[in-house]
Amino acid sequence: MSYQYTAIGDSLTTGFGALPGNGFVPVYRRMAEVRLKSFVAYSNLGVNGLTSAELDQRVGRSAAYRQALRAADMITVSIGGNDLIRAARLAQGGKGSVPRNLAGSLKECKRHFSSIMGKIYRLKKGARKPYIIRVVGLYNPYPQIEEATDWVIQFNRFASRYSSRVCAFANIYSTFAGKEKELLSLDHLHPNGRGYRAIAEQLNAFGYGRLG
Repeated sequence: MSYQYTAIGDSLTTGFGALPGNGFVPVYRRMAEVRLKSFVAYSNLGVNGLTSAELDQRVGRSAAYRQALRAADMITVSIGGNDLIRAARLAQGGKGSVPRNLAGSLKECKRHFSSIMGKIYRLKKGARKPYIIRVVGLYNPYPQIEEATDWVIQFNRFASRYSSRVCAFANIYSTFAGKEKELLSLDHLHPNGRGYRAIAEQLNAFGYGRLG
């Protein structure tokens, strides 16, 4: 028996910042193979720089995304970081206040995240085999900006509400907080190999539901 793993999201999903094969997706896949004692094929549909609005659109309109999600036994979702980064950069560039920019982007991000999850569940409706969804939460790449910390905490709290018997939420905020120098790459935005492994370990710790 084999399993199909579909990963959707942003640069965390692509593994940007780490050497090839060291992003959380391939590491988690290898961990899953050990736990499930079976081959796990995977489709990595991550796109660097993707926002929640763009992922929402792809899940809704892209035949490739929709087919990959329908076929998946395992799904991971990582999104929201670019929404935060864009709002913070606009504010730092003097285009509006930090609180106003971040509050607006958080509202939109929540709306699109809800839409993404709703679309995934509709695609999986009537699935004849068990499946699991794992949502990767956010860490704060701007610990020096208090409002950014609040943004991340609020988004994580919102996303965690989607936890269910098939969906688990990996709150990686505390894993990275205060350890940015150890777990982030040279750009100070993306995880390094150690950071991605920490994410994969949290996902693996949830187990594999009825798959295993």
